[in-house]
Amino acid sequence: MSEDVTDNRARNRFELIVEGITAHIDYERKPDRIVLIHTIVPDALGGKGVGSRLVKGALEMIRTEGLKLVPQCPFVAAYIEKHPEYRDLVA
Repeated sequence: MSEDVTDNRARNRFELIVEGITAHIDYERKPDRIVLIHTIVPDALGGKGVGSRLVKGALEMIRTEGLKLVPQCPFVAAYIEKHPEYRDLVA
């Protein structure tokens, strides 16, 4: 069981596997930014903080890469609003 967020570039998504179930954020890469399109947390993982862990891990990876992001996904946008330390990543 992996608790770490990974970047599955082949599927254009960040993934977090918990209890054998995959939650993910779909994205589109541009030359200087990444658009976070949609966050999917399966019902079986709901209410366990998986979505927040997934977003945090994705944002940390984006920061490490030196990219800016476009938070098209409302869940990601809400997370950034609640965690202002990530606002500098927004394009």
